[in-house]
Amino acid sequence: MRRGRAPVKPAAPTAQVQSLTRGLSILEALAASDGGLTLTDLAHRAQLPPSTTHRLLATLEKMGYVYQAEDLGLWYVGLQAFRVGTTFLSNRDFVGQSHAYMHRLMEQAGETANLAILDGTEAVFIAQVQCHEMMRTLVKLGSRVPLHASGVGKAIFAALPDGQIDAILKVRGLPRITENTIVATETMWAALRVIRQRGYSFDDEEHARSTRCVGAAVYDEHGEPLGAISVAGPSSRLVDERIRHLGPVVAHVAEELTRHLGGKWPHPY
Repeated sequence: MRRGRAPVKPAAPTAQVQSLTRGLSILEALAASDGGLTLTDLAHRAQLPPSTTHRLLATLEKMGYVYQAEDLGLWYVGLQAFRVGTTFLSNRDFVGQSHAYMHRLMEQAGETANLAILDGTEAVFIAQVQCHEMMRTLVKLGSRVPLHASGVGKAIFAALPDGQIDAILKVRGLPRITENTIVATETMWAALRVIRQRGYSFDDEEHARSTRCVGAAVYDEHGEPLGAISVAGPSSRLVDERIRHLGPVVAHVAEELTRHLGGKWPHPY
């Protein structure tokens, strides 16, 4: 009678977890390096024996998470690791997840809602929900506005650290765009302090004549600005009394969107 082979026992859960932990430590070490790493350097950083590191690298390479530049012998993070990492960004799709909040803001305000992000020293419009009015304020997606003279720009500007604000002011200054543009540094700092205190910005025809805008910043999990939302319309409709009403509305929607995205709302200061 032939004896069958003894069944292979599954690896202990602790061993599986240990292998996973070691593999992830290798990926983290590669991600933290400025360039590629040799096997010896990688083993040292991951605090693993070179033989174990080599075995794990072979598995990770087969799955596409790392690759080796044969001419230099250096190991790098692979394409599959990039794909997995960027899933977080796609899951937290700023535009996609903001749309419902922008639409609700447009309905509540009766004016066009905008979404913008910071790019260098300017704000860039990336989404818009148009209002139902015949006369409405439209912006071209991808267009840029200065931080010191726009609703979304001033909301983002106020949300930045003082040092970054000071650096931007030194580089860009406060160029005049309309007769209402703030061009004095002291006046701008005072305006930013008011925005921080109340949670929303106000563009009083500072970027475009006959157009007013109210904006509020949207924050990430570190309390740093992801961007800003705003409502904009003709000055004839956005009179002072209506601005005072819309400010808290915009700030409230911005807070809700911040929390929906997993961000940290810093107000009140």
